[in-house]
Amino acid sequence: MRISQRAQSVAPFYAMEFGKHAAALEAEGQHVVKLSLGEPDFGAPPAVLDALRGAVGSKSLSYTGALGLPELRLAVARFYGERHGVDVDPGRVVVTAGASAALVLGAAALVDPGDEVLIADPSYPCNRQIAESFGARVTLVPTTAGSRYQLDAASVRSHWTDRTRGIMVASPSNPTGTSVPADELAAICELARERDAWRIVDEIYLDHDEHGRPPRSVLSYDEDAVVINSFSKYFGMTGWRLGWCVVPEALVPALERLAQNYMICASTPAQYAALACFTPESLAVCEERRAEFGRRRTLVLDGLAQIGLPVPVPPDGAFYVYFDVSGTGLTSWEFCGRALREARVALTPGRDFGVATADTHVRLSYAASADELREGIARLGKFVATLGQT
Repeated sequence: MRISQRAQSVAPFYAMEFGKHAAALEAEGQHVVKLSLGEPDFGAPPAVLDALRGAVGSKSLSYTGALGLPELRLAVARFYGERHGVDVDPGRVVVTAGASAALVLGAAALVDPGDEVLIADPSYPCNRQIAESFGARVTLVPTTAGSRYQLDAASVRSHWTDRTRGIMVASPSNPTGTSVPADELAAICELARERDAWRIVDEIYLDHDEHGRPPRSVLSYDEDAVVINSFSKYFGMTGWRLGWCVVPEALVPALERLAQNYMICASTPAQYAALACFTPESLAVCEERRAEFGRRRTLVLDGLAQIGLPVPVPPDGAFYVYFDVSGTGLTSWEFCGRALREARVALTPGRDFGVATADTHVRLSYAASADELREGIARLGKFVATLGQT
């Protein structure tokens, strides 16, 4: 059997690989503290679970339209108005099988073979893998702690070429948990718009801001940006595989045709249940959880500081800490491998996220419970202490 070059060229998603190894150890009866995946431990809000039970028991659950349930598209649009102060036409909302499917549809609609796409280094690996699957030539733009490991207008301008057709930005970011300042993101979008280039902005962690600031969508200053979002993070619905994107009106027919062919529609029961996400009851639950993530952030940052593992840029959103292990004498790959084998703590090496920090940084997800985080920090402390004795 001949396997396509596309499939052969795709790198593993190492966060999932380390999670797989952690699951194998747990199957052997060992307790692994799993800090490798960005999966909130809370699960969906109670009202959403109740809505799912009702949907399963009372509806035929046939296909929906490829763009999603009309009432869910309307609910998402209203959410932007009420929470972000942005007027979004429900007709521009496309409901997808997770944010990953939204990225696939966006890339399929916008990328032609040979197009150059600018993405920050470090960044979420699947963004570049998806773009490259449609023939993009991805340029990873190096970033530093000084730019909060994010693109800025100056770095985008300096890396722009005649082949550049688009940019992909995540704010807040995975793996760093850092955001692009609003004025900087506006400048990046304006620079791309002036060059007739598209902008895909991943906002799946937008509502996880941990400093009390009102979250501000890129749509407030760039209505033609393609915005990716998900029910997985803020609403805690990871396994439900439900997301959405907001796209320019002219792009909707193309995405509808692509969705009809690629997936037919997102999960019907998940869509009906997700309507309960936008009730005052569910939003209050999600806000309580957001506050808890802020407490977990403090717990992790304090713990890593005591261990002596520096965090060059503390996160201001998402639930990730990107810390530097270069002082341990190990590469990030070695650190994560040994931490899993010797301390039974699953982390993700910088190799997942690009080139610049591949050997020096490690991502820790504090989406786990506070008790698990305390246990994980204690185990990491003992593990790092042994490195100084070898």
